[in-house]
Amino acid sequence: MLEAIKQTADYLKNRIGDVPNTAIILGTGLGELAREITDKTEIPYTEIPNFPVSTVEGHSGKLIIGNLGSKRVLAMQGRFHYYEGYNMKQVTFPIRVFKALGVEYLFVSNAAGGMNPSFDVGDIMLIEDHINMFPEHPLHGKNYNELGTRFPDMSEAYNKELRLMAMEIAKEKNIKLQHGVYVGVSGPTFETPAEYHFFRVIGGDAVGMSTVPEVIVANHAKMKVLAFSIITDLGVIGKIVEVTHEEVQEAAKIAQPKMAEIMRTIVERI
Repeated sequence: MLEAIKQTADYLKNRIGDVPNTAIILGTGLGELAREITDKTEIPYTEIPNFPVSTVEGHSGKLIIGNLGSKRVLAMQGRFHYYEGYNMKQVTFPIRVFKALGVEYLFVSNAAGGMNPSFDVGDIMLIEDHINMFPEHPLHGKNYNELGTRFPDMSEAYNKELRLMAMEIAKEKNIKLQHGVYVGVSGPTFETPAEYHFFRVIGGDAVGMSTVPEVIVANHAKMKVLAFSIITDLGVIGKIVEVTHEEVQEAAKIAQPKMAEIMRTIVERI
């Protein structure tokens, strides 16, 4: 594993030169944020040693290096999911590579089903905490001390200072920002009404099929994390309707400009 991380990091260093201190994972329907990145170099995942390949519609599968506003960033246009058949080491491999490159900040976005009755489709939720419901843990197995401690603390998985900054920016720009707990599940089925109810009872505000493994590994690597969900469908009793992946993508695209504005401004300020 350590050799694979080094091999991939060395390849990327040779391709991109100076490495930014910020990486962004663009989730379902949020790949449009890539258009905000200028002076960019795009590297298909198929060209990167040891990288998996995204198989999900709406995830184009490219690593982008360029400027978001005046700051240089790395951006994953397409992520890897447990439900695609990858194990957790593969799902989180890019995070390990980012750390090896010297990335300090990880910004994550996703599409999620909202369970909080105050949420509407198209809302942006600032993730304050998460509940891990995946059947495999990304740190399961041998621990490499070079990568992080055996028992990492998760009391502040989502960096408090970054969250406060996001709240300030949203207020300045008059962008409505919800707050809540994200429940990470394996997918690929959308939730049943009973599952939505269960996740709400245990403390969840939104549910999705990604993010949690990436955030766990980023914390293991001592990276500072900020994450958002776009609420693309509702799992609130009385508001649950049949949902498709295409509808999720469309809802995410509507909220994308607001998400882009928040992310661009945060990148400028850190």
